[in-house]
Parts: sequence; structure tokens; C-alpha cells
Amino acid sequence: MSPARGRAAAAAAGALRRSGGSAAPPQGRSRRRASPRGGAPAAAPAPPPARHLFSDPAEVEALRRNLLAWYDRCKRDLPWRALAATEPDADRRGYAVWVSEIMLQQTQVATVIDYYTRWMQKWPTLQALAQASLEVVSELAGRMPRTAEDLQKLLPGVGRYTAGAIASISYGQATGVVDGNVIRVLCRLRCVGADSSSPAVIDWLWDMANVLVDRSRPGDFNQALMELGATVCVPKSPLCGECPVKQHCQAWRRVEKELAFASQKLFGKAPPVPDVEDCGVGDCPLCPPATEPWDSSLGVTNFPRKAAKKPPRAMRTATCVLERRGCHRAPEYLIVQRPSSGLLAGLWEFPSVPLAQDLQEEKEREELADHLQAWMGRPVAAKGLQFIGEVIHIFSHIHQTYVVYSLHLDGDVTLDPALSPSRWVTEDEFHASAVSTAMKKVLKAHGKQRRKESSPVKGSKRKRGAKAPGAGSPCPGTQLSLRAFLRAPKGP
Repeated sequence: MSPARGRAAAAAAGALRRSGGSAAPPQGRSRRRASPRGGAPAAAPAPPPARHLFSDPAEVEALRRNLLAWYDRCKRDLPWRALAATEPDADRRGYAVWVSEIMLQQTQVATVIDYYTRWMQKWPTLQALAQASLEVVSELAGRMPRTAEDLQKLLPGVGRYTAGAIASISYGQATGVVDGNVIRVLCRLRCVGADSSSPAVIDWLWDMANVLVDRSRPGDFNQALMELGATVCVPKSPLCGECPVKQHCQAWRRVEKELAFASQKLFGKAPPVPDVEDCGVGDCPLCPPATEPWDSSLGVTNFPRKAAKKPPRAMRTATCVLERRGCHRAPEYLIVQRPSSGLLAGLWEFPSVPLAQDLQEEKEREELADHLQAWMGRPVAAKGLQFIGEVIHIFSHIHQTYVVYSLHLDGDVTLDPALSPSRWVTEDEFHASAVSTAMKKVLKAHGKQRRKESSPVKGSKRKRGAKAPGAGSPCPGTQLSLRAFLRAPKGP
């Protein structure tokens, strides 16, 4: 199973394993904070000025009307939209939108269309997917939750945005959505210049989205807002002249006022200073910081703004490819399952232990040996661990170095059932499991080292810290790809 499909299956599995209850609404969360001393809740911060909000009901109605009229004329013909509009079965509708959202979080719309069509032909329902996956069980009888609140609570891996999208598009719940496209549109409509990735600003944007969403056509409205951001209000060179809601856009108004001012000045007139300042309220939570004023050369692309990206933090992890001979003397490898939350949640990996930076090799071996001893219930000699090399894998926020060792076991090994789920797999079963790209790099490095050792040609010794074979270049099947979504599942 591919990493992408593995995450989808893991989310589905969690959904079907849990039942009952409803979560606190993810939309419109309260901003009253508990006192640090346990007393009465602290007062919520003052709301931003009306300039940044949608406080005029007439304007909201006009914006809804203009945006939906544009969407009806210009929307793209996409297969998940067709299913959401025509499928009479509510569970199938919800499942169809869920699959599309998972795929769209992986890559672009144009790439998704073909894969989505083939996926829905092969697994048209949640029950069909459950039968195809070893990691999915059915305690909710394949029924999709009907509200954003329950979707977010009962489907692990489904966050606030995906829950809102499914609930509004499939079930007509009047709830907003906030994704990257919506953030860009709303920040420009209301000149939101504060860091758009901060939790406080995200909360305000969710409030705006919930105020704006059309009560009679919530799914279409949300899709229209996202479509606008994807096709017109794009990050660079937005098509403001084609925007159906530009008359409601304060960033566009500011640009127009500056152009008018410059034009009058060019012709020798003496117009008053244009009213293009920020809201004028000190410490406004949504205005740009004073150190980053409006840049006339950027126009509406002054918004949104994000804080400078932090460099990825460096992490080192010792990983052991634990090998034994299985049936017909074929090699088998031990893989263990990661926790259900956090980085690479629910995926399978070789036994691994985090390392402190700048440890000596001897100490790294000892820590890994202690970790393996906990799994096998018997002493593991640190000197018996064979160093393979280092595999580098870059996550969005982590520069991860896997220090790879191998250990061949003779005879049977009893694993501690109290630890994380584990199993022995062949190489084919390994690639069919929900393993990360990084672990595939680790196994490839191990295989290259094995082939090198069995070769009659003597090679130079690998220096510690040198790049492991294949660590810097992808090989077929190792990169996260939607193609892997459609790979037939392997048996146990």
C-alpha cells in the first residue's frame, strides 16, 4: 500500500472503528480563554474594526449573489462535483467528496481527475474500500457522519477544512471552509495583513467564512470561493478585471484609489491625499505590522502575508533493518507501526529510536541495541549491528537523517506484544504496506549494501557520514505518488 493510500486507509479505519458522540463545533470556536490561575475566563480581545469584517448584511447578500452567478457560468466540470450533485445516496456522496479532498491535498486538480475517476470505478463505496484493505474494519456499518462536527470527531485525519467541505458539499450544512485559496481571497477582500498562518488570524478567517457562506447553497458557495482563488485570485498576477466580487474587495479599492491619485497628479491636478491608509486603530489584530507597510508595487498581492519560514530543524534517528529467513529461506524484515498521531502517524517503519545530535557512533549503537532488546526480550550486542550508511530525507519542517544499521537473526524471535503493533514481512509485502518514502530509501540502501558485499569485486570502504546508496535520488516506487493509490493490495 502506498503512503498516500495508507494514510487514506488509516483515516477510514479509524472512522469505522469509532462510534457515537459529537464534537464541539469546529466552527465559531469561542475566544474566551480560561484564567491561568483557574478563575473566571479572561476577556476576549477586542474585535478588529469593521473594515476587516463583513458586517453589512446587504453587502454579504450581494457578494453571495455575484459569486454564485459567476460560479454557475464559469465553474470547471470536475467528476467529484458531478457525483456530489447527482448521487442520491448520502453515504456515497460523502465518500466521493472525501476521496477527492484527500487526493487534492496531494497534488493539482488536473493530475487528480484521472486518478479519481479510476479510484471511484475500482472502489465506488466505503464498503468496497474496506474489503480491499486489511487495515479497515466496519463498526459504523459504512455510514458517513453527516455534520462537520461529527466528521471531524469520528474520522481521524479529517480536519476542520475537510469536514466542512464534506458537510457543505455532500449534506448541505451551512458551514464555511478555509483552505489556502480561501485564505488568499478573504485576506484581499478585507485587507488582512497580519500573519495569515497564525492561529488567531485563522480563527478570524473561519468566522468570516461562516458569515459569508450562502445558507441555501453552502456547498456551491464554498466551491465558488475556492474556485475563485484557484483561477482568478491567484497568488501572482491575479486577474482582478475578471473578478466577480472586486467591488467588495478592499485591496482592489486601494489599488484603484492609488491609480486615480497618480493619474490626477500626472495631469497637474491637486487632489486630496487618497484615503488608502490602514484601519487607523492601534494594535489592530488584522492589519499589517508597522514594520511591513503597504507596498504600492505589489498591489493586491500585498495580501495575504505569512511569517518568514523557519529553517527545518535537524533530527537524527537510528534505524535497524532487522532481518531473518522466512519460508523458503526468503528474507523477512521486521516493521513496527508508528503512533496514531504526530509525524507519519500510523505508518509502518523499521525499528527506530531518536538520537541526540553529535553522539559518537559507539553511543548510537548502544542506544539502538537497547531499543532492539526491548522488542526482542533478549540482549543485543551493539557491536553486532552492521553500519549501512546515512539516509537523508527532507520533510517540510524537518531535516531528517536516518543512521541505518542492519542485524541478521538466526532462529525464531518472540516479540513483546505489549509494544507497538509489529509484523514480519517479505520485501514485496513491505512495499505493499503503508510505509513512508524514507523507509523505502532505507531498505534500498540496505539492499545495495548487501549486493555490494556479495559481489566478487572489492569496493572501497564507506566512510561514516557518507551518503548511503540511493539516498539522494528517487527510484521507481519510492516517491509519494497518486499512481500508488491504484495499486492492488497485497494479502497478509
